[in-house]
Amino acid sequence: MKRKLLPVFFSLLAAVLLITGCLSTSNPEMDYTGDFTLKIIETTDMHGSIFPYDFINDRESKTSLTQVMSYVTAERQKEGQKVLFLDNGDILQGQPVVYYSNFVATDKQHIASLVMNYAGYDAGSVGNHDVEAGHAVYDKLIDEFNFPWLAANVIDKSTGEPYFTPYTIIWKGGAKIAVLGMCTPGVPTWLPENLWEGMEFKGMVETAEEWVPKILADEKPDLLIGLFHAGTDFTYDGYAEGDVLNPNGVELVAKAVSGFDVILTGHDHQSHNYTVKDPSGNEVLIAGGTNAARSIASVSVKMSYDKASKSWNKDISAEVIEGDTLAVDAAFAAEFEGVKQEVKDFVAKPIGEFTATIGTREAMFGDSPFVDLIHRIQLELTDADVSFAAPLSFDATIKEGKVYVRDMFKLYQYENLLYTMNLTGQEIKDFLEYSYANWFGTMTDTDDRLINFKRDEAGKMIYNERYSSYDTATRYYNYDSAAGIDYTVDVSKPAGQRVAIKGFSDGRAFKMNETYLVAINSYRASGGGGHLTRGAGLTDEELETRMMSSTLQDLRYYLMTWIEKEGTVKPAAIGNWSVVPADWWNKAKAVDYKILYEGLMVD
Repeated sequence: MKRKLLPVFFSLLAAVLLITGCLSTSNPEMDYTGDFTLKIIETTDMHGSIFPYDFINDRESKTSLTQVMSYVTAERQKEGQKVLFLDNGDILQGQPVVYYSNFVATDKQHIASLVMNYAGYDAGSVGNHDVEAGHAVYDKLIDEFNFPWLAANVIDKSTGEPYFTPYTIIWKGGAKIAVLGMCTPGVPTWLPENLWEGMEFKGMVETAEEWVPKILADEKPDLLIGLFHAGTDFTYDGYAEGDVLNPNGVELVAKAVSGFDVILTGHDHQSHNYTVKDPSGNEVLIAGGTNAARSIASVSVKMSYDKASKSWNKDISAEVIEGDTLAVDAAFAAEFEGVKQEVKDFVAKPIGEFTATIGTREAMFGDSPFVDLIHRIQLELTDADVSFAAPLSFDATIKEGKVYVRDMFKLYQYENLLYTMNLTGQEIKDFLEYSYANWFGTMTDTDDRLINFKRDEAGKMIYNERYSSYDTATRYYNYDSAAGIDYTVDVSKPAGQRVAIKGFSDGRAFKMNETYLVAINSYRASGGGGHLTRGAGLTDEELETRMMSSTLQDLRYYLMTWIEKEGTVKPAAIGNWSVVPADWWNKAKAVDYKILYEGLMVD
């Protein structure tokens, strides 16, 4: 209620002050002071990378907000230049420093607002992982931030108005700048409803069609910026251009709605710097940096004022600044050294001991101790018949010996809840068929690839320079396997006909028409990855009715408490599933390992 009443209060106060002559209608920045360069600096998908220190791996890091601040500070000091500092979402998940503020030190001001207020951000957008932190966290931050947090397409169901601020007006050098924010509308597909209760997520194009004409008519800005936590590839994950809730709609908006000068990207962890034409034939710059401050977008707008027409001419260009070329900002680092040490102490707490080293590399190719540890814990916590889980990190290792809080962020990267659902035997099989269709290719002999790699129109694998590897058909966090049942995956058979379930691991018969209790994370249970919707064929309504239980805290918390209770853990593969033909699998995985982890080039 506080959030809704404040704008009304200040509007009334402003009206009273105007009547009494205590407030001038002129804005001191509205007066023309000379031509200048507007430097728009964007961070995005920071994922808690605030300090030049990796709390998960206990080592210094080359990129973080602390390095970005040295660039921002230098740009702010340049004569004839004004800086607009923006963040494009996904602040609240990733490094343990934000987890600590989200769920442990909840009685203190959040680290995100502490550092971002100090850094002097002008505005930010809301990301899907910010919503993942839950109402208690992001509602608190709305009040703590000294800048507006934007998301025009996230609607408060109780009022029909945007839950967050839709857009903001910022004056720089006498120019009026409008910034419209949006969040990727894929949130309901990826997150359980309790995290976004009372909200509706609208499509990006329809939201832009609603708000851009209003902004242009009511505000008459000199520059319109889109600050969208979304990517540019509208075909990603099987979506089509016409999908109303396309989660990567930046380019769709730019080409469908006239008026934008610049649209800043996020969400896809890709850097962008190119232009497209809007419906009026005007160029729109699309720019964005990558995650964890590995790169930032820096847009230069040369603003020259035409006194005759009383309007600004704009010459827009951009560059992507690599984060590892930036020095640490000493003042910023010193300001928050105490907070940094507090979190270092938190993650350094020992919670148990492993008798063997485990890693996710093995999990990319078959049954593994890493994923099976998650399966074991999920089955024990829920008493479910079947567990589904995937490796959530591409290359994580937890070494033999003492295990610390920091290792839990390797074991489980995201703040998912643990659900149980009712699924039939047929739906369990269809779920697995979908998973392995995207995970493994169809092999005809030992020289074929095991992993399902993306291929171009000529059938050749697509090499990704950024990762020095080849792109896979789906991301590793969609490589779901099952525990509780014994089965084989025959990669010589076509997709959809590979999984043969022998029975339950405890000897019970597995029946296609019976219903079983399944342990599954909240991302997958909400439809994330498509395993339950495109695979098992469940509707969105069925996803809700099939849910039987949910943990109150994130799964990582329960994994941690389970290990603390056990004390000494002996990680081992359960051995309940295998890939056949075995000789094909053995030869192919050796080559695919080199492709994924050693950058092997393949003709």
